[in-house]
Amino acid sequence: MLHNLDPDDDNYSVIGEEHKIGFLDYHSEMSAQDFDSNEEGPVIISTPFAFVNGNPQCAPIGTKMSDTITIRNTTPESIELWGVSIYSSNPDGCYTLSLTRPPRDEFDEEAGRYLELTCLDDRVLQPNSTLTIWLSCKLQVIGLHCTVIHFDVGDDKIERVGFLLGEDKISQSLVSSRPYSRRPRKKAPFFDQYKEGFVPGPRVTKATQNFKYSLPRFAIPEGVRQSVQRKEIPEVILGGLNEDNYVDFFKNLLYLEEIHLEEEMRQYDMECVTMSRRGKCLALQVLGLAEKRPSLVTGDDILVKFSREDNADAKRYQGWIHRVEADEVFLKFADEFHQSHQDSELYDVSFKFNRVNLRRCYQALKLAEAELTKQFLFPSEQRFIDVTPVKPLNHSLNEEQLSSVERILACKGAPPYVIHGPPGTGKTVTLVEAILQLYKITKGRRNAPILVCAASNSAADHILDRLVRNNMISVKKNEIFRLNAPSRVYDDVQPEMLQFCFFDDMVFKCPPLNALLRYKIIISTYSSASLLYAEGVRRGHFSHLFLDEAGQASEPEIMISIANFCSRETVVVLAGDPVQLGPVVYSKDAESFGLGKSYLERLFECDPYVNGDENFVTKLVRNYRCHSAILKLPSELFYKGELMAFKEDRDTSLSDWRDLPCKDFPVLYVGIQGCDEREGNNPSWFNRFEASKVVEIISRLSGSTDVTEEDIGVITPYRQQVAKIKEALQAIGMEGVKVGSVEQFQGQERRVIIISTVRSTVKHNEFDSRHNLGFLTNPKRLNVSVTRAKSLLVIVGNPYIITKDPYWDKLLRYCSDNNSYQGCMLPPPEKHKLSISHAGPASQLNAHQVTEQPPLGDWGEDSGRFENSPKPAVDSGEWGEDSGGFENSPKPAAESVDWDEDSWRNEDLPIPTPETGYPCEGETSDSSRYRKDPTPCFDESQWSDGWTS
Repeated sequence: MLHNLDPDDDNYSVIGEEHKIGFLDYHSEMSAQDFDSNEEGPVIISTPFAFVNGNPQCAPIGTKMSDTITIRNTTPESIELWGVSIYSSNPDGCYTLSLTRPPRDEFDEEAGRYLELTCLDDRVLQPNSTLTIWLSCKLQVIGLHCTVIHFDVGDDKIERVGFLLGEDKISQSLVSSRPYSRRPRKKAPFFDQYKEGFVPGPRVTKATQNFKYSLPRFAIPEGVRQSVQRKEIPEVILGGLNEDNYVDFFKNLLYLEEIHLEEEMRQYDMECVTMSRRGKCLALQVLGLAEKRPSLVTGDDILVKFSREDNADAKRYQGWIHRVEADEVFLKFADEFHQSHQDSELYDVSFKFNRVNLRRCYQALKLAEAELTKQFLFPSEQRFIDVTPVKPLNHSLNEEQLSSVERILACKGAPPYVIHGPPGTGKTVTLVEAILQLYKITKGRRNAPILVCAASNSAADHILDRLVRNNMISVKKNEIFRLNAPSRVYDDVQPEMLQFCFFDDMVFKCPPLNALLRYKIIISTYSSASLLYAEGVRRGHFSHLFLDEAGQASEPEIMISIANFCSRETVVVLAGDPVQLGPVVYSKDAESFGLGKSYLERLFECDPYVNGDENFVTKLVRNYRCHSAILKLPSELFYKGELMAFKEDRDTSLSDWRDLPCKDFPVLYVGIQGCDEREGNNPSWFNRFEASKVVEIISRLSGSTDVTEEDIGVITPYRQQVAKIKEALQAIGMEGVKVGSVEQFQGQERRVIIISTVRSTVKHNEFDSRHNLGFLTNPKRLNVSVTRAKSLLVIVGNPYIITKDPYWDKLLRYCSDNNSYQGCMLPPPEKHKLSISHAGPASQLNAHQVTEQPPLGDWGEDSGRFENSPKPAVDSGEWGEDSGGFENSPKPAAESVDWDEDSWRNEDLPIPTPETGYPCEGETSDSSRYRKDPTPCFDESQWSDGWTS
């Protein structure tokens, strides 16, 4: 590549003053590896260290790599070569030039004549001749080593760039096992999802449960489907949300989301695959299953057909997943299929998005329209709460926390009361205090039961743990219940918490109605709360609804609990932070038009909330989690500088950590220029050089401080990077370190947080921004990531990439200004226009809500908001038999279920009619099932082992 080094030339190198190299992106179009020799002038100069599979060559740290550079004069005349010089190298001094071949070892006979130089004197290039010189690099550190070499030829200056990667043992162990190849995208599913005519297989009986009320199908209207497939946005969405179009607005957003998920699911269809006989099952290997791409669980179903049968009438078979192991699913089909099967037979397999949780959202919206008042959906009227002083059970509550508890206890119904605040300010502590106060007030009485919902299983488990382990008031075991989705893995629940759950043969279930009505406190995720409705719990049964992490759920998800159970007198309390990560939404259109905005965030568009009226909202600003240095930047960027650090700053074991440059500043940025890679047909990115650096930091921490594995968390935005770091940690016996995405850490904290940003090339920035990937372009992701750390925050990443984002650049300069930057050369400051004064909790950050898109059905490792069940399986509610509302197999029923809120109080009213909901087969109109204090229909002693007594 000929570069006449003119600053106005588009090919001008990025080189700073004093012969310092700025950022050289080896993936960019400017890469010297891409030059066309046919476009060169009379002198052709080769490029050293050719790339391998599109990336620089790698070698162990401490070794020396050498390659030749040929300078060929293609003319019949002599040409002056005025000089060859290394303009600059990064790291400094790592590259040298020589006229003789570098010696192989000290005994090489040419070793005495070898001379390393940074420049070569002038000489004459003879006609039609070639001069060969050598470029050598001593690999000093892990990561990229680059150099710029200048050739003064005649009147021209020609430039060549060299790249090498230094690797250590850990990064070498994580090298890609196979080259990346894009999985071919199928143009259309080979099974028409709306056709009938399959042969059903035997279901997993333990994973089914007959509920009293089935879940309506809520099929997408064909006209809407065709319109969306033509890339048309429904008019009701374009017009924006208002009081008159609430249901239609959100329903159409869900249509966009569902159609997008259906289309994405097609990539998992497989053709010409084999299955092997394993006992009574057939085992199907599903590549990517270990990474939950796709995410399949016991109870899901798929469709298969023989690959040799291409006609439209080919028989299709429905198989049910009876077990999942590593990268295989174990299936059972109809007997005729098993009898004809041979291991050499080839099959076509189709997965289908399980839409049950979206159907729960549709049902909740339908009820919201019919039952919820304007004061729930669009609060505007003023109210005054007559507060009575309360003696706190938890004496560590601060003034704002206690005030919010008093107002919750004094609330009489709609509109919702909101507790919001940054991470670590005690929102969950406040909710637990309010719940225990209510429990104490109603102790000995059977009224005023409480429903507590959270966005994830881990968050719901945390609330349960806080309630049963508190040392202020004893909660009876038979008065508190943790409702789990049947799809939740049994081993995911801590053994000591199983006594508060209901299960049969290690499969979680919903208890019968008469048992549910006895509990004073029920804890669930947003989606699983619909199981209570399916079993017959009525609107108005709960006196209080507590919705934790409310900013992480979409509005239709939140409505699953509010619309199903709220009467006018029900007190609804929301807790969350609208400037942390919001709902996970896959459709970019659905996200941008409003599905990505939580109900909590939307409330702050209503006057009583945005004005901070204490009768509607409490803001918590005292942070008890983070060191003041960790808290300072997010406070300025996202919370108008209002956060107050109440954590003891002095943590001797970490402030004295020998690798911390500034002992009173526990925020460290480690700059490394690594390499973006993918492998196989996995589209997820990883950076093994950053992974190695992360493991090195963890090893140094554990070796010189009292930090344990459980004290450390690693956050990274790409699933494959998670897998690589886990692999490296396992190799050194440190499996106890949690590694995950930002979503998996939201609501959690660790003494030490290490962030791996992964990206090392500018080339992918635009792609990431367009598809909502990675850390950049999402200020909320930054906010969540940095506020997980209590005592030490370490960021590992390429500073030249990070500096392109205004928020991350602030973090980079924050570390640099406090002498807490290590690693590769720091890039010069970027000119960003960044406003750091936000108007309030609903400030517009214009942030996308999704990191690397989670695989379909995998909404986070312990996601509870979609309960691990929007999985790529066949919709058993349409293709399977009725289970009465079980998550994986609900039967189409009436289009809506509409109970009158006051009928709950009338014991003589009959059960809902077929127009409003279907009772299970053989059920009579026994109204005693709906009494608040029903007579038990069986003895508690006869309940299963999993039942709490």
